[in-house]
Amino acid sequence: MNATIIDPLQGDFPEVIEEYLEHGIVKCVAFNRRGTLLAAGCSDGSCVIWDFETRGIAKELGDSANVAAITSVCWSKYGHCILVSAADKSLTLWDVVKGEKIARSTLQQTPLQARLDPGSATPSICLACPFSSAPMIVDLHTGTTTVLPLSLSDSGNGVAPQPRTKFSDGSAPFTPAAACFNNHGDLVYVGNSKGEILIIDHKTVKICGIVSIPGSAVVKNIVFSRNGQYLLTNSSDRTIRIYENLLPLKDALKSLNAANNEEDEKDEVEKLKAVGSKCLALFREFQDSITKVHWKAPCFSGDGEWVVGGAASKGEHKIYIWDRAGHLVKILEGPKEALIDLAWHPVHPIVLSVSLTGLVYIWAKDYTENWSAFAPDFKELEENEEYVEREDEFDLIPETEKVKDSGINEDEEVDIMAVEKDSTFSDSDVSHDEIRFLPADPCPDVPEQQDDRLVLSNSQLVDGSLSLSPLSEEAGQNGHLSNHESSPFEDDMVGMRLKKKRKNPEKVLSSQADNVKKTPPK
Repeated sequence: MNATIIDPLQGDFPEVIEEYLEHGIVKCVAFNRRGTLLAAGCSDGSCVIWDFETRGIAKELGDSANVAAITSVCWSKYGHCILVSAADKSLTLWDVVKGEKIARSTLQQTPLQARLDPGSATPSICLACPFSSAPMIVDLHTGTTTVLPLSLSDSGNGVAPQPRTKFSDGSAPFTPAAACFNNHGDLVYVGNSKGEILIIDHKTVKICGIVSIPGSAVVKNIVFSRNGQYLLTNSSDRTIRIYENLLPLKDALKSLNAANNEEDEKDEVEKLKAVGSKCLALFREFQDSITKVHWKAPCFSGDGEWVVGGAASKGEHKIYIWDRAGHLVKILEGPKEALIDLAWHPVHPIVLSVSLTGLVYIWAKDYTENWSAFAPDFKELEENEEYVEREDEFDLIPETEKVKDSGINEDEEVDIMAVEKDSTFSDSDVSHDEIRFLPADPCPDVPEQQDDRLVLSNSQLVDGSLSLSPLSEEAGQNGHLSNHESSPFEDDMVGMRLKKKRKNPEKVLSSQADNVKKTPPK
């Protein structure tokens, strides 16, 4: 697609299903920060890495110890490692290039989601959100865990919570909490079942601020935009909320501690809420006021201009796209399969949706060319018109070009070595090598199976007397027909073509005999 003739007034969001990826039963997907590689966790415990440019499988991570379904995948900042959480309560850190296991840790509960520290180039710290316990910081090399507080009372500064009824196995009832790092990894934002967002210094396990969500709805998802300026929450009241991050992108912890020192509130809760109001400000709310649908895997676009969320209805594959101003701009309707995960490409207007059947659908933009959008002197014609050329239009050196002065200094040296820094990846550190592509592992050729029904014996061939189709001649030379995969429609068409072109050998021989009889003697 020629980018110079694309209409800039078209929305920069996907519209149609371009293709789909299939490898086993995929449960979750994640792009690397460049969008060149795609990691997918499967139900058999393997992690597949696609080269997203060629759509070919570049690497498959897994061994006999990993057979449980994958619950989440996460890339390290520069793409050297992948963190995989599984249903067998394990966290596994993989070396992407070597395909080897770096570290493995087992938790007491199944981690629904795990995220690596985004502030470290070689991360060993991750944030895990187990199914039935509070979020925790896990050191993958030592295996030590630090449970994060879900309320002020959990941090030891308040009254202990009242005991609640327990399940049959003795465990206390618990609503899974959502948590995420900020962009530099010095703070953790935790959404609890009380409708609060806790801002926590995970190194000291101290609550530094509290933000109350309208309606006190349970927080199910929480995620930052790529640039760190906005925070998204998905609550049980079927509303997606966008908060503006008021803290600086760098040294957010220092600013937060300074805000704590400035507050003189006697009540600890009121003080933390006052600090929280200086950290996050409610920006927008998104919901479907008609259907009141629950949302699945909401996230930002790569540039933070769009918000996408999947409908959590059974048997529906609907994706809602809003602009940051709060307007619903598009509803994408896919196949009649439930949606379980979403991912927006970091750079391009491409969305991936994972269905319940394990297919990964690639939604892309349906580009329409508008030549007049970029060429004001280009005239679009409704019908053919007669054109009268100029007198010097086809001269080797037209008079109009003789007068023109290009204004280009042809003696100026062109710098072809310097690389301009991409603002999209402004947080990149040139001192670290980033993995953008992986060498593809060629798949071994599968031996073709010979179909005995299509083998032509030599007895059926008459010397130069049979008129066979090109396909039949090739089959006769090779001894069999290639057994390629094809659709039933293609098989029917090939069969019809063979029936039309092939002749019955007996009829051919009889007709030739008649021709010999009818030929007059010379």
